[in-house]
Amino acid sequence: MKTSPFKVTKQKLSAKAVEAKKRRDKKAAMTPIRRKRKAENQRLGQRSDSDLHHTGNGVKRVSIKNNRGNFGRGTKTE
Repeated sequence: MKTSPFKVTKQKLSAKAVEAKKRRDKKAAMTPIRRKRKAENQRLGQRSDSDLHHTGNGVKRVSIKNNRGNFGRGTKTE
């Protein structure tokens, strides 16, 4: 089975928009707080049964359902 020569993205963006998004995403990923959180995640290790939730007091393990569902408040207002 051959792979498609076209790059498939979840969002239908123009090539110019894709490049701009890559730059924005890279810039956001390299901020000091994101770098600190990424390093902390690697130290603690991710597991398939829970997520790591970053709070002002550190990190705690919470259920995937709660963490990704904004603890019962949904994600539409985020």
